[in-house]
Amino acid sequence: MSTEQGEKPLSLGTRAARNLATTTKTRPQMQAITSRWLLRMLPWVDVAGGTYRVNRRLTHAVGRGRVGVVQDGADDVWIIPETLAELPVLRGFGDLDVLGAIASTFTARHFQAGQVIVEAGAPVTETFVIAHGRLNRLSTGQYGGTVTLGVIADGDQFGDEALEQDAPRWPYSVRAATAGTVMVSPRQEFQRLIDGSPALRAHVQRYLEGTRRPVNKRGEAAVEVAAGHVGEPHLDGTFVDYELNPREYELSVSQTILRVHTRVADLYNDPMNQFEEQLRLTIHEIRERQEWEMLNNREFGLLHNADYGQRINTWSGPPTPDDLDDLISMRRKTRLLLAHPKAIAAFFRECNKRGLAVGSANVNGHEIPAWRGIPIFPCGKIPITDGHTTSIVAMRTGEEDQGVVGLHQVGIPEEYEPSLNVRFMETNDQAVMSYLVSAYYSTAILVPDAIGILENADIAAPRS
Repeated sequence: MSTEQGEKPLSLGTRAARNLATTTKTRPQMQAITSRWLLRMLPWVDVAGGTYRVNRRLTHAVGRGRVGVVQDGADDVWIIPETLAELPVLRGFGDLDVLGAIASTFTARHFQAGQVIVEAGAPVTETFVIAHGRLNRLSTGQYGGTVTLGVIADGDQFGDEALEQDAPRWPYSVRAATAGTVMVSPRQEFQRLIDGSPALRAHVQRYLEGTRRPVNKRGEAAVEVAAGHVGEPHLDGTFVDYELNPREYELSVSQTILRVHTRVADLYNDPMNQFEEQLRLTIHEIRERQEWEMLNNREFGLLHNADYGQRINTWSGPPTPDDLDDLISMRRKTRLLLAHPKAIAAFFRECNKRGLAVGSANVNGHEIPAWRGIPIFPCGKIPITDGHTTSIVAMRTGEEDQGVVGLHQVGIPEEYEPSLNVRFMETNDQAVMSYLVSAYYSTAILVPDAIGILENADIAAPRS
């Protein structure tokens, strides 16, 4: 009850009364805590030796990567020589002088939307690297209509696969969906460099010999099996060959030093333990960084280590039901989809346009949006580019299904959580205690098709 100015209060005010009352408090809150679905949904493998080796069958087919292009202006565009080793025919070739000479043969060529870059049936006389833009690979369907074979974009290449052929011709047409720039190298220039460099000539010859070996549809060394025969024919022997240099994953670490003053730890622990609350929030921050590293670390992060053959571009820009269907169909047993919340919202908009209802899946008591029965988990750590594009990740998980697994080591000294320990370091002469908090982890992709990525998904909301 308020009193007029100058009038004495008749009872104790609430502000003064609070000095004798005990307030009801919350634990310290933290806005940066997320659901961390990747850490929760990955099967975790205990790496007792600190290193995880992924053994695979011997593969003869050489995968392709992305060639790096630098663009400082409309006409100031060039190839980064080292990245030419991402072309299958140059994979493993390390002579930077020769790679630089090959890079110098590329010149920029601009194109407009709708322009035909190459025509099906025409001779292959050039190799193309896309610096910027989106192009469609087209062919003639069984009944005479034009069908789209796929979309290619920044860093992709075409034409290099015909370098080992005599008088090759384009098996498809390439038409620009947007304006952009391609880097073009004449086929005869590459042949001239092969003739002038014994090292390059020997490298290309080894590549050609490898491509002529019998392989299965995944490029693995073939295993001879007889079938459909009768009687007693002679059966050829066979064996399954293995990679001689399998990839090994060492556990990475996220660390910080937590400092707590002894006076705070001794006197201010009621009703909440100050050290425990400091440690709880510190561990949350470390786990958030752990999930970011598992996605974005260039050495072992999923976004950087997914096979380029398992990356596709959206058909029209925004992520559509067709795009997710293509992504899911690239592997068996897709267990989960991972996308930025804004990408999920963009996908919902496309479903709304078509009158499609997005389903849901119950995951550990949580209702998660789902497509084709596969849950779509939100993850804000998938980056969004300045052009408002992002990626959507699909993966199969677990060792039994040759999927993606998380790696950690349980039972480490002074363990506080699985593969996370807290070690007391010292109390310095300012009476401040220091604790080293460490988390050890990594990820491994057991076979290339365990993970796929829908790239360049446009999430910008359309203007009304």
